[in-house]
Amino acid sequence: MSGGWAGDEGRDLGIGADDVRGGTDDVAVKNQAVLVKSEQVVLKLFKTLHRTRQSVFQNDHRALEAARQSINEEFKKNKIECSSTKISELLKFGTDVEILLRTSVVQGIHKDSNTLVLQARRDLLLDNIPFCDAPEKQTQS
Repeated sequence: MSGGWAGDEGRDLGIGADDVRGGTDDVAVKNQAVLVKSEQVVLKLFKTLHRTRQSVFQNDHRALEAARQSINEEFKKNKIECSSTKISELLKFGTDVEILLRTSVVQGIHKDSNTLVLQARRDLLLDNIPFCDAPEKQTQS
């Protein structure tokens, strides 16, 4: 932590100068504040992933349930993680997954044996379509 006086370290966490100056009890208070803040960020990501799951797989009960189980399993698996760097990596990964789901996954609905209707959403990226609707005419030389 760079120059400045006691209290600058905890400003973002809502910890005042008196909380930071003391001994081990004050360090415990600061660590507790960091834990609470990271718990809030993790919970927010958890809720965001579930909301995204509900919008992406709308009316597809099997996909909704599979995504719910996957999200819950991953969060339970890493529930006891204490390392701030590992938590940051997991949060980045979760955020990337949410963005990928929201912008790249398309829901298809079977209409008959040869027809699949794609349900496009507002957040879907359309600039990555690898095909062309109308074939280009080839010129003969």
